[in-house]
Amino acid sequence: MEEELQQYNLKMKASIKAISYYLPETVLSNDLINQEFPEWDIEKISSKTGISSRHISAGDEFSSDMAVSAAEKLFAEHNIDRSTIDYLLFCTQSPDYFLPTTACIIQEKLGLNTSIGALDFNLGCSGFVYGLSLAKGLIAGGMAENILLITSETYSKFIHPKDKSNKTIFGDAAAATLITSEKGFCSIENFVFGTDGKGAENLIVKQGGMRFPVSNENEDIKDEYGNIRNDKNLFMNGTEIFNFTGEFVPKLTESILEKSNLSKDDIDLYIFHQANKYMLNHLRKKIKIPEEKFFIAMEHCGNTVSSTIPIALYEAQKQEKLHNIKNLILAGFGVGYSWAACNLKIE
Repeated sequence: MEEELQQYNLKMKASIKAISYYLPETVLSNDLINQEFPEWDIEKISSKTGISSRHISAGDEFSSDMAVSAAEKLFAEHNIDRSTIDYLLFCTQSPDYFLPTTACIIQEKLGLNTSIGALDFNLGCSGFVYGLSLAKGLIAGGMAENILLITSETYSKFIHPKDKSNKTIFGDAAAATLITSEKGFCSIENFVFGTDGKGAENLIVKQGGMRFPVSNENEDIKDEYGNIRNDKNLFMNGTEIFNFTGEFVPKLTESILEKSNLSKDDIDLYIFHQANKYMLNHLRKKIKIPEEKFFIAMEHCGNTVSSTIPIALYEAQKQEKLHNIKNLILAGFGVGYSWAACNLKIE
């Protein structure tokens, strides 16, 4: 019986083996934003957002292109044989098409086996954590052993050129993560989730789906801060998003600690969705997380939506922040509203 239990636990095991990420070539620095919007003070941008530059996808560069670039980096940097991939999960809110599924396009571009499973899922800032949970479920169910999880967003294509607020915060990026049934650098443990669709209209691209098809007769609207947008563009109610995170993220942190039977003192490092520096520091203080246990890595790329957490996790590993530690908490939260957290154990 004990041997059967050990075998079952081994089957349930899922680990992050490797992460790589891709940033587009075009860089939008704070200096360039200031040249376009002289009233937008560079020091204010840097101090409030924690961002000095962000990368913008080319006009002919889309989510599948960036996804392929991230995956190719993953294969090359970590000496991964692409023929071992048996499932592809692709998280995006900026797919190449309504149909076909962008994951199918990526499979062909990467030359992955035709025997693999491949699907898209539409989530934003919580997407990476949700993706880890899907991957762990596939492994635990015996349906896959080596899962390629890719997050890729081109939010810049949704943003009005004169929307200085969103233009300052968001950058484009893709991240590729290999989740495996074998031993990796950290094991994926417990999860908690949350959803509240009442917040849907506070972070939205209203036109483009079936309910509101794209119209060429949109009127630009200027808000009280001078940002210009219309219904084809990304709209974010910053105040409501801030209030949402302040209410739900502390509860999310408590829930994942309780689910994992851990205390705050047991956690060596916290990596939250990299929304902006001001919001992150507000959450850190509210939850009472020591600054040395709270990792921020967004200065060079901005808020890259579903890719912020894997980028930060990659940078934490690169900067040796994962040495001699045991427990990590990941937390994603935002558009939907949707939120999720998990704990990882360094192996």
